[in-house]
Amino acid sequence: MKTTLLLRLFLSLLFAASAVFSDAALAQKTRIAYWTSGVSLGFGSVLEQGRFLEKEGLEVEFVKFADVNGPTKAIASNAIDIAIGASAAGAFNIAADGLPIKIILGTQLAEAQFAVLADSPVKSFADFRSKKIGMSPPGSATHAIATALLENNYGLKPADYTVVPGTEPRLAQFLIQKDIDVAAIRSTTVAQMNEVKLRSLGNFLDEWKKMTKSTALPFIGIAIVHNDYIARNPDGIVKFIVGMRKALEFGSKNKKQVAEILQKAANLPADDAQAYANLWDNIYRVTFEPQDIATMKRMNEIFKAGGTTKKDIPDSAFFAEPYLKSKQIK
Repeated sequence: MKTTLLLRLFLSLLFAASAVFSDAALAQKTRIAYWTSGVSLGFGSVLEQGRFLEKEGLEVEFVKFADVNGPTKAIASNAIDIAIGASAAGAFNIAADGLPIKIILGTQLAEAQFAVLADSPVKSFADFRSKKIGMSPPGSATHAIATALLENNYGLKPADYTVVPGTEPRLAQFLIQKDIDVAAIRSTTVAQMNEVKLRSLGNFLDEWKKMTKSTALPFIGIAIVHNDYIARNPDGIVKFIVGMRKALEFGSKNKKQVAEILQKAANLPADDAQAYANLWDNIYRVTFEPQDIATMKRMNEIFKAGGTTKKDIPDSAFFAEPYLKSKQIK
């Protein structure tokens, strides 16, 4: 009798412990990171404010970084689960180094321009030699693409000009103050500089096509996930991609609401927020088709030739299964 009572007590305690463990597991949040000082801000803000991931059944904690390399460093140390717009160059490096991450989406196109003030003596790329060129900091995909385009299309090596790194607002300020001669800045920034007369000498997408002799478009932002999260919540990756796709569709169809979200999230004036929102379809993607993977591999080859990345990315780092499953979900 006493043995039966003790057994029942033990089983009750075991059940209670299991219930507590299950509740803790269910309550575990998916840690999503994005970069708030660059182009990730628009998509990240809409994704967060619209609760698109929560609507797919995920409990989410958004982690924001002012440094472009912040999400990549955080996922490398397992401080976050998913980065929605990690720098492509940084992601390629940690994937090639064998860190436990997977590349799962292309999310942001390398949509930027080489811009000068309207009265600048710089008339063409041939005039870039010995000039100060503002661009995103080393380690960012924008920096890697800009330097690759200048070298491969115009023979300009990094030693031929001076790089002045900065965030988009800082680069705009540097250009207005004539602290730099050229700025490699995104069209969202150009659109918000409507009080200043600028000339565009070329854009990244056209220059990339010229360099690669293809119609493929490069990404500056990609989504990456830590392997630990895949192991404990494989369905969560699919839900994440479905939520991302629905956020993309919302932004495309509701640009006025996107602008309203940006006014609050980024403290942008109404006109600047609307200019940003109007470029939504030119910037953001949620895609991982075979041609996207091929483009990323080609990007890494070009980055490697320029010294931005060091190694080839193993095929195992490209994880397309969740994306393919997500396409079956409306």
